[in-house]
Amino acid sequence: MNRILIVEDEERIASFVEKGLRANGFTTTVVDDGDAAYEYALTGGFDLVVLDINLPGRDGFTILRELREARVTVPVIVLTARDSVRDTVAGLEGGADDWMTKPFRFEELLARVRLRLRTAARAPEVTVLRSGSLSLDLRTRRARADDRTVDLTAREFVLLELFLRHPGQVLSREQILSHVWGYDFDPGSNIVEVYVRTLRKKLGAERVETVRGMGYRLPAR
Repeated sequence: MNRILIVEDEERIASFVEKGLRANGFTTTVVDDGDAAYEYALTGGFDLVVLDINLPGRDGFTILRELREARVTVPVIVLTARDSVRDTVAGLEGGADDWMTKPFRFEELLARVRLRLRTAARAPEVTVLRSGSLSLDLRTRRARADDRTVDLTAREFVLLELFLRHPGQVLSREQILSHVWGYDFDPGSNIVEVYVRTLRKKLGAERVETVRGMGYRLPAR
């Protein structure tokens, strides 16, 4: 089931889009400000983003630029009231995969969502993630550290995959919780620390760094 992030600060429009997408079998998450949108999209937990431009915090153009700079390739459909040619060109050149203006018909948005998801699905499939001497085979679900094969639990696998998809990037506890355990997991839990500790034991203490006050990262190699 495809997961779609809806970034829209107008509650009426966000609700309309969310209900329509859910009715068509998609799993949705709605955020109403640009800073939160960027953090959510960065987790890699979504198959597509529907993005407004005029937002509190980061605007849509900034989100697009920063996601592409971070090598996040999730398809993005911009849905905005801004209809000038200049804005449209800036958005598409800045990393948007599609651009729709408000007011809009939901049937058209749905068609574009399905098209972008099909296009993304045809992209070459990455089956092994690597960083230095660490690798993770997405098919066999096994990791290798140096010359050792490492068996992982289901949660450890998802956590390591998240780190390997974002080498060198600091991931906050909240990002890790939302991606590995779901958005409604108790934020007061120490489960992230427990699993990071377990990964270090299995892979080597130097594999996951603690960035004090910010989170964790896999050193880029």
